[in-house]
Formats: sequence, structure tokens, C-alpha cells
Amino acid sequence: MTSRETGRWIIPKGWPAKGKPPHKSAAREAREEAGVVGSVKRRSLGVFSYQKRLKSGKVVACDVHVFALKVKRQEARWPEKGERKLKWLPRTKAAKKVGDDVLGTIIRTLHKPKRSSPRR
Repeated sequence: MTSRETGRWIIPKGWPAKGKPPHKSAAREAREEAGVVGSVKRRSLGVFSYQKRLKSGKVVACDVHVFALKVKRQEARWPEKGERKLKWLPRTKAAKKVGDDVLGTIIRTLHKPKRSSPRR
């Protein structure tokens, strides 16, 4: 998806919610920003850093912990729908779209979901 301000290709991210573990905050941001709902892994896949410009104009350095989310569904409506472009891509293409080399590496390391074999 793209950021609202610059239109750069990014992943859902946001400030940690007070009293919530980081992986739960990440799942909430994915729902609010991209409408995706699923199960999130507790362990971070990695960390990347970027410069966040606040509404005040101040720039702060942020470290973003990336969590894997196994998507079960995408909702028809979500809070930030229409504020961003959203595109589903294979991990290799998504890794090229994001403007951060470290984030691209994290995306490339995602495992392809295993297909379950039919029951007999």
C-alpha cells in the first residue's frame, strides 16, 4: 500500500498501542490501513528504520518491527480505505516496490504459504 502523505509504497505500520503487545498493534494497523484481518505472529521478522515527519513538521527517527500476518480476509470497508493505493503483489515484486532496502530484504524472506494436500 502507499503512504497517505508521499505515495511511497510501504507496509502497514503505526505507533504501538498502550497496554497492547507490539504484534497486536501491528494487526490493528493492518486492519485500519489496508482492511486485512488474520492471525499475526508474536515474533518480529526484523526491524527497519525511517524518518517520520509529524504534523508539526518535526522529524523523528522510528524503528519499525515487522510482523507476519496470515491474511484470512480483506474487509469491504476499513477506516483508511480510499486514502491509499493498495495492491497485492508477490513478495519479490513487493520487495522491489518499497523504498527501503532493509524492508525489502525482510519482505523477500517471507515464506510462501504451504498448500495443504487434499484429504483422502
